[in-house]
Amino acid sequence: MKASSFKAIAGPDARVLILGTLPGAASLAASQYYAHPRNAFWAIMGELVGAAVTLPYEERIHRLVERRVALWDVCASASRSGSLDTAIQPASVLPNDIGEFLSSHNDVRLICFNGVKAAELFRRLVLPELKPAGSRIRRLTVPSTSPAYAAMSLKKKIEAWREALG
Repeated sequence: MKASSFKAIAGPDARVLILGTLPGAASLAASQYYAHPRNAFWAIMGELVGAAVTLPYEERIHRLVERRVALWDVCASASRSGSLDTAIQPASVLPNDIGEFLSSHNDVRLICFNGVKAAELFRRLVLPELKPAGSRIRRLTVPSTSPAYAAMSLKKKIEAWREALG
């Protein structure tokens, strides 16, 4: 199945860019980032920026933008069966134009990757194409919020994300 990313969510003064890989089936069906009910992203954002899953989606997005947090995916599109990052077919990946995003969002000082796969795809497909200014932006990989990554408790994930977003 071919899946496509949503448009980036960002205010003009975004300072942090959070990059996932590609929306999963639940997110695509809902047309919302991190819509799977067991994905910890909104629970974490609830703790860190007040964008709790109990709020309407548009309000959660508003809170991210208000806190100068941008949200997007490394992949513009890719083929995969199911929703797992490990099922993404590498040869099918078309990356988003993150270089253009960074050029139009000059205040971004930190890129956080939601999991190892997003970081790996960025390093392989995006970093070689970035202008020097974009390639010097600080980058951190944070624990995946996916329910497939169950090796870490929600509490530990929140702590790691809090430290990263400082």
